[in-house]
Amino acid sequence: MIDRILAAHEASSLEGVTFLGGEPFLQAQGLAEVAEGVSRAGLSVMVFSGYTIQELDDLALPGTKALLDWTDVLVDGPYEASSPDLQRNWVGSTNQRFHYLTQRYDASIEGAGVPERVVEWRIRSNGQLMLNGWPCSLR
Repeated sequence: MIDRILAAHEASSLEGVTFLGGEPFLQAQGLAEVAEGVSRAGLSVMVFSGYTIQELDDLALPGTKALLDWTDVLVDGPYEASSPDLQRNWVGSTNQRFHYLTQRYDASIEGAGVPERVVEWRIRSNGQLMLNGWPCSLR
């Protein structure tokens, strides 16, 4: 996996990797190895977790410390649909918090050029509808 990411970096000048979906800390041991490999190659690592940083500490899931050691930015807290955050980049709801675990980034990434939340719809030739993006509401 590390080799594939680094090949993509060479081809497309990736800035870093982001671990999200599922729950990264439920597979922290493997992701820590990937994070270390790409970090050593100069890429950044951002991790989104539905757990808060305190819950991660309390749970002590295998590999958590190792993954956090190679993480530049942790965004913690579950997504709460009732509290959408339209002011900050990266997060979906106002309860989610940024933790800057290295000096690579700072809070300026949270609000620099917040993109318009848009949705792209594609209809395939077989009639399958594909949705990509971040809708604020569908009317």
